[in-house]
Amino acid sequence: MTFRLFLAALGLAALAYAADGYSPAERKHWSLRPRANPAVPPGGAQPIDAFVRDKLKEQGLTPAPPASRHTLIRRVYLDLTGLPPTPEAVRAFVADKSPQAYEQLVDRLLAAPAYAERQARQWLDVVRFAESDGFEYDTHRSEAWQYRDYVIRSFAEDKPYDRFVTEQLAGDEIDPENREMLVAASFNRLGPYRRNAGNQDKAYIRNEILTEMTNVVGSAFLGVTLGCARCHDHKFDPIRHTDYYRMQSFFATTEHYDIPMSTEAEKADWKARTAAVNKELAALKKRLKEAAPADKAAIEQIIGVKEKQVPEPLPELKSVRDEPKLYQPVHVLLRGSSDAPAAKMGMRPLGVLLPDDAPEWGEAIEKPRLKLAQWIVDPANPLTARVLVNRLWMGHFGAGIVATPNDFGRMGARPTHPELLDWLANEFVAGGFRMKPLHRMMVLSSTYQQAYAPPNEKDPRNRFLSTYSRRRLQAEEMRDAMLAAAGVLNDKRGGPGVITPIEPELVNLLYKPDQWAVTPDAAEHNRRSIYLFQKRNMRMPFMEVFDSPDTLLSCARRESSTHAPQALELLNGAVTRQASVELAARLEKEEPAKRIELAFELVFGRPPVAKEREASRRFLATSPLREFTLALFAANDFLYVP
Repeated sequence: MTFRLFLAALGLAALAYAADGYSPAERKHWSLRPRANPAVPPGGAQPIDAFVRDKLKEQGLTPAPPASRHTLIRRVYLDLTGLPPTPEAVRAFVADKSPQAYEQLVDRLLAAPAYAERQARQWLDVVRFAESDGFEYDTHRSEAWQYRDYVIRSFAEDKPYDRFVTEQLAGDEIDPENREMLVAASFNRLGPYRRNAGNQDKAYIRNEILTEMTNVVGSAFLGVTLGCARCHDHKFDPIRHTDYYRMQSFFATTEHYDIPMSTEAEKADWKARTAAVNKELAALKKRLKEAAPADKAAIEQIIGVKEKQVPEPLPELKSVRDEPKLYQPVHVLLRGSSDAPAAKMGMRPLGVLLPDDAPEWGEAIEKPRLKLAQWIVDPANPLTARVLVNRLWMGHFGAGIVATPNDFGRMGARPTHPELLDWLANEFVAGGFRMKPLHRMMVLSSTYQQAYAPPNEKDPRNRFLSTYSRRRLQAEEMRDAMLAAAGVLNDKRGGPGVITPIEPELVNLLYKPDQWAVTPDAAEHNRRSIYLFQKRNMRMPFMEVFDSPDTLLSCARRESSTHAPQALELLNGAVTRQASVELAARLEKEEPAKRIELAFELVFGRPPVAKEREASRRFLATSPLREFTLALFAANDFLYVP
């Protein structure tokens, strides 16, 4: 038994937590120090290029030459919008010799609706967005799509990041009558939620809810592994066990607020159907108690079938609100167990970022989550701007300046370009926390516009950016690019998530197979992937095999694995097969002499070279057009951003 547990056992837990000081060494970690004000290295280059080239020179490296215009337009389209350029857009850009052509292209893409959808997809990864609860029942959250659409709108209008964060943490406290703010605050309900039948441990459930709310603040906004201090002092970073529960205290008055979205007639119908099923279940359970042992198994099987017939809950917007009357003090939990409460904690942000001996903020702060949000987005907070800038950088350069976007602690990676990171963070704050100017600055840099080349042996991982870091398309980008090439992409925006057909063998594995009710309108099935229904216990096979996240935890960055099932999915999967048939149908409308040229432009964003043109002709002489288009979708020139 540790000294702290010994004190707690004696009822002296308050003494055990009284001296949570921070040593000078703990406060010196790079991410916890105030941002520096580095000067741009001399030489007259664009600031990003100046910092990068200064580091290249230090490492004895030289930058790669500029990328071709065919390569550049496909790269910037995919990075900013998640969609490939049309052949017409490529031809126009390649033919435009104006010095402002690329800059004007970037401005058009930043203003396009597709830009907001692309950036929203990356944010939804970070906040583990899904439209169901997870766990056994995996109950659907019918109105969760409203949060997704709120995020897309926020990126479209270039909402300042400080307001974006504040609305999500405390929209209901800002304006409890404003539906948009209640939708934003549903951020606090995004995590998985266990719905247990029968007797429930209320203290345990409350602790799990508060844990979900607290952990995502650390990972999404602050880039710290706050959850590691739930059971004990953080093993590596200066985050105390008490820090965790002081942060959790900001949510102590937060309660679930389910806003009905049904009419009175719909409510009455639901109650009647639910009552009928529950009546049958009650009778069956009574029979089970009285049945002979030999009959129990059969009755239990009938009960299992009947339980799956209980109607899904009516549509409700899952938001939150403050209810001070229901306030329950937050205690330090020994080993994180709700059965072992120790010292009571008041609200306070992370102590290592506060002055020595900073007092608790108290237990009865008005609008506590708003106060927490204001501390997070304070320009002086050393973490927030660095974390967001690093996420944006990762989206364009393949890896963050800090390679661990959710972990700026001692076990995370150190920044490869610390001066550049701070310079960008300072620019971000000075520019009013707006993201589009940062995107623009990054993709206009010469560093971004470099050609791809095999990494130098001095820098095998290309950490110092002497060349462009080629990346594989994410699962959603692949599917959307296939639909776009085939000419069937439905550009409808917003609204409830679309449920597409999936193999019955997979659907039957669900607790309630009837949950997977396919959207009747087949045209909806070709919507952009961000609008597909996100169910925690059912990911599309295509998405899963190409590394889409499981939505149980914050996804800091998409992995890019390579394994045999990916090749099998590309050759035999429903997504690729259907897209290849539709692309073939599109090409058949063209003159035979133009089909190969157009196919390469649609799929690769460039015309074929002579060798490719001749190989394609030989292939088509003996194979159907749909097999040719399938081969193009499986090629590296399609799957990778060069």
